[in-house]
Amino acid sequence: MNHTSRDRRKLSAAMRFAAAKLPVPLPGLFYLTDPDRTPDPSRTARYLPQGSGIIYRHFGAADRSQTAVSLAKIAARRGLILLIAADPKLALHVGAHGVHWPEANRREARRWITAFALQTVSAHSPAALRKAARFGFDAAFVSTVFPSNSQSAGKAMGPVRFRRLAQASPIPVYALGGVDAGSGARLSHAGGLAAIGGIESVFGETRLGEFEN
Repeated sequence: MNHTSRDRRKLSAAMRFAAAKLPVPLPGLFYLTDPDRTPDPSRTARYLPQGSGIIYRHFGAADRSQTAVSLAKIAARRGLILLIAADPKLALHVGAHGVHWPEANRREARRWITAFALQTVSAHSPAALRKAARFGFDAAFVSTVFPSNSQSAGKAMGPVRFRRLAQASPIPVYALGGVDAGSGARLSHAGGLAAIGGIESVFGETRLGEFEN
């Protein structure tokens, strides 16, 4: 078994462990897209473990509609959860499961609370987690947990602080920032997992037929 295959299996196992502790239909693992770091999200989505999720963040890309349609088709075919970031109209257009919101836009999400099966939000403090629960969000994404190469990453809080936040949170939480095959198992008993590079590095380079769920 090569290094990449081993990492896929480790991350998939952490995903399943996390999913067992989360309410349905929340997946144990979310793949977040990024125009620079995930140049072909549809390709990577084809190899994600069944039952995982995708958050499509288009940041105004010209091809956002086509990419969202492609991801929706893959999600339907492979049993994945698809959320569109901060774009409820596009989410409705492609039949996504819901919307993921930045913390700054959480009030806007209240208008769409009955339109989707899932709505998630970024939250960066215990107070933000409590507000997310009051606003009716299904889950919150907490960052930065481990050191990350992302330009927007803040100082890493570490797994101990994340676990404390997760235990005190009134809604399920996802760890974001530096999550990969090695670190995922350290967090999967406390909450869900979310990653960009940590997923792209093990599922983005897969060759057709190399990996099976």
